[in-house]
Amino acid sequence: MPEGDTIHRAAKRLAPALVGELIVDLSGSHRAVGQHRSRLIGRRIDEVAAHGKHLLIHLERGWTIRTHMGMPGRWSLYAPGEPWRTTPGKARVVIETAHAVAVCFAAPYVEIGPTERVLERLRRIGPDLIGDNVPFAAIARIASTHPGPTAADLLLDQSVASGIGNVFKSEVLFLEGISPHTAPEDLDAQQLEAVYRRAARLLSANVSSGARSTTTDRRPGEHYWVYGRAGRPCRRCGTAIDMDRHGHLDRSSYWCPTCQPVEPPASERSALKG
Repeated sequence: MPEGDTIHRAAKRLAPALVGELIVDLSGSHRAVGQHRSRLIGRRIDEVAAHGKHLLIHLERGWTIRTHMGMPGRWSLYAPGEPWRTTPGKARVVIETAHAVAVCFAAPYVEIGPTERVLERLRRIGPDLIGDNVPFAAIARIASTHPGPTAADLLLDQSVASGIGNVFKSEVLFLEGISPHTAPEDLDAQQLEAVYRRAARLLSANVSSGARSTTTDRRPGEHYWVYGRAGRPCRRCGTAIDMDRHGHLDRSSYWCPTCQPVEPPASERSALKG
């Protein structure tokens, strides 16, 4: 599933081509497009924005197109008449203006409706980690009571904070020296805040760079510390990177058993100190 930095980069790429333009045609295979096509043709595009993993295209007179990419989705931009590099059958939303064609391919989630209604749905997710004034202390307080069994489950929960996906989940936990199997309740407020601050820095850096997501080096095969590197040596200590799947989505986690040891539960640590 694309991380938040991918969606923010897409918004930055689409905005210069679309903002201020009128929609001259709207098509695509998603039923919402057919339902609202006639209502949206002729409207000006006022803003292209991102919130977490959601891309938002705001139109004049209070309407919004929202997409969530899921695993396969992406936005592409073409000049009018330019051949597409992906089969048209995967086009969920096609926005045509006089100067550009923006195509959303393969996204499983598309919503078109009054802006107020669309934004109301987004209030169910946590603060976007990409942006100014992220309330890290408040996020840490919510995270400390998270019911999920592991830190890996916590970081993927978009209701706590939005933007972290499977890649940054593994990378951030490695950089903070936390096992993905650690229970959220066994992390103190300082650790939790550090995790989300680290995630915010990495996500924001990848938006600024304009390149593909990375946490280490942009050379081919050198993008990540642990993600996708099961069985290969840790870049810090040489221990073989481990991987397993867990959580209700059966998502993979990568970690170094040496650099990210499983700490005893907080109750046991307190007993030992006593």
